[in-house]
Amino acid sequence: MPMTDEQLLERMNAFVPPTALMLGYRMLALDSERGWVRIRYEGKPEFCNPMGNVQGGIIAAMLDDAAATSAVVKAGERIVVPTLEFKTSFFAPARQGELIAEGRCLKLGKRAVFMEADLFDADGKLLARMSCTAIPTPMPDKHAMVERP
Repeated sequence: MPMTDEQLLERMNAFVPPTALMLGYRMLALDSERGWVRIRYEGKPEFCNPMGNVQGGIIAAMLDDAAATSAVVKAGERIVVPTLEFKTSFFAPARQGELIAEGRCLKLGKRAVFMEADLFDADGKLLARMSCTAIPTPMPDKHAMVERP
């Protein structure tokens, strides 16, 4: 029997990849039928460049994580989605503090998955957008998920 979105949300917050933990991940909402997620990240001081903005590679990591998570929740089974390619457009600097990402799974096929993700500041200003392609793959038995207390 498949999990409800509420059960899936609880599970996605309980078992988190190490990189997502480093980024300050907390899933806020999801819609598995649509393949949509809303995730809170933390723009930490150690993520900032000399100008005091969150470095672009960190933003790309947040967006890649949100996009991949949208495909995982849409799949309805335990998969990973190794990224084949992505493009990130930056619209405004990301500052320290709360950052919100929304990921969307546009098409989940057997051999490829197409996703997008947006990053917003706490006021809802669009900071960056990513589009990406990945390969849907069964989750390996040995995985690096970290259980939160």
